[in-house]
Amino acid sequence: MKAALISLGSKSSKMLLRALKKYFSSVDDIDVREIEVSLGGDTPEVLYKGKPLEKYECIYAKGSFRYGQLLRSITVALCKTTYMPISAAAFTVGHDKLLTQLDIQQHKIPMPKTYLSATTEAAKNILKKINYPIIMKFPSGTGGKGVMYAESFAAASSMLDALTALRQPFIIQEYVETGGVDMRAIVVGDKVVASMKRKADMGEKRSNIHAGGTGEAYTLDFHTKKIAVDAAKAIGADICAVDMLDTIKGPVVIEVNLSPGLQGITEATKIDVADKIAKYLYERTKESYEKGKKKGAKEILSEIGIEEEKEIITNVDFRGGRMLLPEIITKITNFDDKKELSIKAKKGELVIKNLI
Repeated sequence: MKAALISLGSKSSKMLLRALKKYFSSVDDIDVREIEVSLGGDTPEVLYKGKPLEKYECIYAKGSFRYGQLLRSITVALCKTTYMPISAAAFTVGHDKLLTQLDIQQHKIPMPKTYLSATTEAAKNILKKINYPIIMKFPSGTGGKGVMYAESFAAASSMLDALTALRQPFIIQEYVETGGVDMRAIVVGDKVVASMKRKADMGEKRSNIHAGGTGEAYTLDFHTKKIAVDAAKAIGADICAVDMLDTIKGPVVIEVNLSPGLQGITEATKIDVADKIAKYLYERTKESYEKGKKKGAKEILSEIGIEEEKEIITNVDFRGGRMLLPEIITKITNFDDKKELSIKAKKGELVIKNLI
């Protein structure tokens, strides 16, 4: 089976490529920046370096929020014939913090209190009512970028004025004091395959590894694992990272990352996360491939007029010493009174075949 990794070629992507080559017969490394999607025909066409993309049994597409719409388009074009672990819609939802929060709230997954406003005046009214400190976020951004901390109304109001000048949409969210510590879980399928606690650098509120945070292995309890898996399912991703805070009311989800870095969590947990992902992709691809072959065989048999044998558990009517079969048997067998039949009977068994 052939696989392809569509990505930006990061260190994590190189780790995944090495792992995928252990399971698939061939693996291609495809730069998302050299892909285009052609629309206007009967179906969308994905081009790589100007030529139609090869056929693969599995494609793992990932990248930053800047490529969200392209990744969604690629997935729409290919997901019906290729196993892809992230749904098309997830590339829109997962790369937008507001849409992520809306999705996980609809699925009743715990999250911090979050506010959105349409105007500057409405935002200032929110800022007057809420408790401080708070977090203000851009809907897009990864690695802790676009996340701002405000200790007071005055600080938040100044940030608001700057954001208004930039014409940037933003989210206001309650700040949960955890000592600069959060939890990251890598979800693969219906399991958390690795998890860690991340601690922010001195004087920093963001615990992201890319922002200077440090990670250490941490085993989540069953409830927290379930929340992480539920959050991944809510946005439609078989593979992702789920970031959570441990509050006095229990864990809350703050972000879902569709293209998480693997170096930090691999080093912290000593778990080969890339291998876990590659093995899962292989198993799901094999399962999907076998189903496709079985479906194809059924369609071929149907086209040449051969139906699969069906077993039906039913009662039979006896009238005047004659045995009457259910109507559904006639429909399945296509027997009628103009055709000659071969009948073999013995105690407890009856075989009827069409002679024509």
